[in-house]
Parts: sequence; structure tokens; C-alpha cells
Amino acid sequence: HPLAHGPGALPADGWIGHWSPGIGDPSLMGWLTVIFYAVGAWQCYRLAARHSRPLPEREKKLWWILALGINKQLDLQSALTEIGRIVAVHQGWFDRRYEVQRQFVYGVAAFAGLTAMAGAYFSRRAPLATTCAFVGGVLLLAFVVMRAASFHHFDDFIGSRFLGLRMNWIMEIGGIWIIIGSAHWRTRTA
Repeated sequence: HPLAHGPGALPADGWIGHWSPGIGDPSLMGWLTVIFYAVGAWQCYRLAARHSRPLPEREKKLWWILALGINKQLDLQSALTEIGRIVAVHQGWFDRRYEVQRQFVYGVAAFAGLTAMAGAYFSRRAPLATTCAFVGGVLLLAFVVMRAASFHHFDDFIGSRFLGLRMNWIMEIGGIWIIIGSAHWRTRTA
């Protein structure tokens, strides 16, 4: 594959560098997280696509955005990291990659911030259940930004424990549960 091979390329054993599509996290918590994402996506989809007593258009857009936020097991962010690493080697700026990584993280954070602002716009004057779902989505976005940053102090934070639970579980699964509960609550009140 042209991205994985060639002069100056990093050793690679996957489709893109070391990445290949597959199970990103085969642990029990990884599979539970996948199940929670699937349930959350299904709940949000069902709510956004409902035809009996449809939601206001602005609120419906927020539920569609939440329904489409699945990426857990494919681990696509690792594929993007591999592409960046390979491009850096081929273009000769691998030694300066930390500055590019920092700019990328700023871009991800800006995108997450804009997404959060859009969610705030779509959820304004919305029922409390929708606002709670928005908060769960922001928690997930914060987790994604920290994972994208992958700097040691962020890695230390998301790997730390609170009441015996890892912070990445609290942020990711907590955000998903908030969304699931909010979607269920909104379905009952719509």
C-alpha cells in the first residue's frame, strides 16, 4: 500500500502504517462501551426519525448529531494518526511533528468547541431532557479532544482513577449514559 511503504517509510504491518480495520479495544470495557454507543445511537436515531408527534426541527438536528457519533471499535482516530506519521516521514518533517500535532489538537478542540456551540444553539429552549443529552455530548467531545491531544498530562488524567474507575470510563461511558437516559426521557415526554 502506498501509504505504508516506500523510501523512508516507517515499518508497517497494517493497511495504513500499523492500523488496520478491526476491533480497537477487545477488552470487556471496550465491548461494553461499544454496546452503550450502539444503544445510544439507536435511542437518538429513533427519537430523531420519529413520525408520530415529531420534534421541532432544531431539536431533531441535535438528536441526529448525537445518533451519528459512533467510532468506538473502528478506532479511526488511530488510522488518522498513522497517516499523519507516514506523511511526516515522507515529507521530512517527522522531527518537527510535535508542533504539527499541537496545531492539529487546536483544530480538533476548535471543531469540538464549534460543535458544542451548535449543540447549545439547537438545544436552547429545548426540553430539559434534550439539554441533558447535549451535556452528555459535550462530555464525550471533551473526552475525544483529550484522546486526540495524547500529550502526557492528558494521558495521565484520563488514565487516573476516581472511586476505583478510570477517568476515561467516567467521561466516555458517563457521557453515553447521559445521552441514553436523556433520549429515553425525551421519548417518553414527546
